[in-house]
Amino acid sequence: MATDLSGGVDAPGRAQIPERTLRVDRWWIQPLVTFICFTAWLLYGLIRASMQKDYFVADYGYLTPFASPCLSTSCEPGSTHFGTPFGQWPPLIPFAVLTLPFLLLFRLTCYYYRKAYYRSFWLSPPACAVAEPHKKYTGETRFPLVMQNLHRYFFYAAVIVSLINTYDVFHAFKGKDGGFGIGLGSLILLANVVLLWCYTLGCHSCRNLIGGRLNHFSRHPLRYKAWGWVSKLNAKHMLFAWVTLGSLVVTDAYIALVASGTISDLRIIN
Repeated sequence: MATDLSGGVDAPGRAQIPERTLRVDRWWIQPLVTFICFTAWLLYGLIRASMQKDYFVADYGYLTPFASPCLSTSCEPGSTHFGTPFGQWPPLIPFAVLTLPFLLLFRLTCYYYRKAYYRSFWLSPPACAVAEPHKKYTGETRFPLVMQNLHRYFFYAAVIVSLINTYDVFHAFKGKDGGFGIGLGSLILLANVVLLWCYTLGCHSCRNLIGGRLNHFSRHPLRYKAWGWVSKLNAKHMLFAWVTLGSLVVTDAYIALVASGTISDLRIIN
């Protein structure tokens, strides 16, 4: 028999606590902030990617990641670094429609992002020691959440896109006369792609790919060293997950402002 707090006798079984949680701190702030930030970023990305303007600065070769790669004849001259296999592009459809879905799926299936949006959007659970409103819990064993297991394959796609973004950065070190040049936009694009690599290579799938299934690290010194580097990035995976969201917005916003003529690029060389 279980005794309640008032001294009476209650039925045997689990303690009956009427409160949703006994936590007295403001546990709801973190999931709320996460919800607001994710929603704002998704809206910004959706709007900017579908605008089809102010995405390229021809004078300095700045191409926003939201429009890369640009493979259509509708793209501005100079922005098609990989040719134009597609003709005229329909309005409102992002130029980078072939890559953006894979990047979105890579982040949606990321182990950190799962925790973040499970708590903030699905309230499953909203915080530690806080009961969730759902009556049933099946984990990631049923559709659609069973698709989270495809994360490794989206990682491969993310590596390809990061290589494309890296190639775009080389084009960004261009002067107005066509020679070598450096501007604030060049440095912003470079910083963004470095952060994207830190996030991508710090992925749990990358860490497992490099060091997984090895019984003796001593027999694989190069893989062990690479595993150590990736493990350091993996320890800060949550940090890079958030920082790269911010760097993508800063990079895109700066290019949009320069491309629209709102501001001028701060030139350092040429």
